[in-house]
Amino acid sequence: MTKQRAQEGTSVLPSNLHEPEDCRAASEVLSRVGDKWTVLVVWTLGVGPKRFNELRKALGSISQRMLTLTLRALERDGLVTRTAFPTIPPRVDYELTKLGRSLLDPVSELGLWARRNRSAIQNARRKYDTANHIS
Repeated sequence: MTKQRAQEGTSVLPSNLHEPEDCRAASEVLSRVGDKWTVLVVWTLGVGPKRFNELRKALGSISQRMLTLTLRALERDGLVTRTAFPTIPPRVDYELTKLGRSLLDPVSELGLWARRNRSAIQNARRKYDTANHIS
């Protein structure tokens, strides 16, 4: 590890810490798991398998199309399984995979952090907007 001279108040990080391929990989995964609906679907499926309409009802304002797109993306990424039962009418259940369940802890922590810090963030926004004359 080579030492670099830091500017005053700046910490020095190793130059190999920022690898472009690692950043792309992190960005790709975070864009999926950081999506509003993904977080809510994962959270909702955390209690167990749900049918499409159960999910839609639990999520409230999500459209049928957005839920379908979100579930397909989660299935493609290996976070959710889709099980179709040959009944009349057809029944389809969605459930978190082992990989999807491993996302529950970080999602829960992030949700808890957001709830704890919401008012502080709102206050900071108001202060910033006032100082910068933003209405």
